[in-house]
This record gives sequence, C-alpha cells and structure tokens, in this order.
Amino acid sequence: MSGTEVLVVCENAALTFGRGTTAVVAVHGADLSVRRGDRLAIVGPSGSGKSSLLHLLAGLEHPTSGTVSWPGVDGSPDIGLVFQADSLVPALDVAENTALPLVLAGRPEAQTHRPVAEALALVGAADLADRLPEEISGGQAQRVAVARVLAQEPRLILADEPTGRLDHATGARVLDALLTAADRTGAALVVTTHDPAVAARLTVRRAMRDGRLLAPEDTP
Repeated sequence: MSGTEVLVVCENAALTFGRGTTAVVAVHGADLSVRRGDRLAIVGPSGSGKSSLLHLLAGLEHPTSGTVSWPGVDGSPDIGLVFQADSLVPALDVAENTALPLVLAGRPEAQTHRPVAEALALVGAADLADRLPEEISGGQAQRVAVARVLAQEPRLILADEPTGRLDHATGARVLDALLTAADRTGAALVVTTHDPAVAARLTVRRAMRDGRLLAPEDTP
C-alpha cells in the first residue's frame, strides 16, 4: 500500500539529446509523482524513453524543460539504483561490492559488515560473499546488485530493466529480491520493463510510448 510521503515529482519534465535538426526528444513532458511504498512499473518497448525517464527520477540527467524534485529524498544515499547490467566492480568480491555504496558514503568499514551480511542473506546470496564477479552467474550478479541497494536502505529504488537479460526463472528470482527489498525497507520501487509479466507484479502500471508517459487508465 502506498504511503502519503512524496519522494520524487516530475512536472512536465522533458529530456532532449542534441540540438537543432539532430535533436532527439527522449521524454515528452512527463508528469509523475512517486510516494513512499509505491510499486510502479513503467512499461514499453526499447526506445520508448523508459530508461531516460528513470535517469531523470534518479537525478542522473537534468530535464531540458520542466522540473524534477525530490521532496522526500535526502541526497543520493536515499536512492538505490539497479541497472540491466549488474555493474559490479570486477576487482572486488561480492561482499565488497555490496558494501561499496556504504563505504563511498563515508561509513566505517566495520559498520558495513552487518547490513551487507543481512542484505546478501535476504536475496539468497550469502554463500557468494567471497567470490569475484567473474565467478558467479548473471542471475547471481543481479541478485548481488539488489543486495547492494538493500544494504543502503534507500527510500527510493529505481530498477532499469533488471530482468531484461535473464531467463524467466532467474528474472523472477531477481524481481522477488527487489520486491522483498522494497518491503523490507518500506521503499518505493519503480521498475522499467518491456515484459508484461514483470509489470503485472507491480501495483501500478504506466505505459510509455515514443517518449510519452501515459496515464494509468491508458495502460493496456
């Protein structure tokens, strides 16, 4: 069930890449409000603007026009990001990768052990703690990426096609881990996907077509 606390708001937010005749509008005037506890799927084919919208929500891109604000988010530690590629650091083992955002945020290493162990256990990856990324499968790596987010205890989790490169069974486990992470922390969860089966597991679904975010009632 959604809460009343608004975490991020897009108001007529647009994102354009390039200028003049070569300009490409990735997002056309999106209006979106995400509240604590929301479970939102943004659904559409490749090239529809889903990832660009997620980057706006994360603050990774600045809107060309319109605004994006984060009234319920206190900086980047409050936002957890999961990408289609797992983005693990090859030279760090699984536990170190999971702890990395905490370390970068200035938390002493000794204070990272408990949240890292709990997060890995929650996604079923506790036995992978000492392995390097090259020693685990793609599905395992995505679960570690989810654990890394869970260890942060963010208020807002943004996942960009987190199951897109995985087989159905592995993708289902990764989505389970994301939903568990959101339930555990009380965070809002926003997932972009082209897969209707993934979208069906989220409470609210909004379609995106040609850079335009459609109203919930317009979503097939």
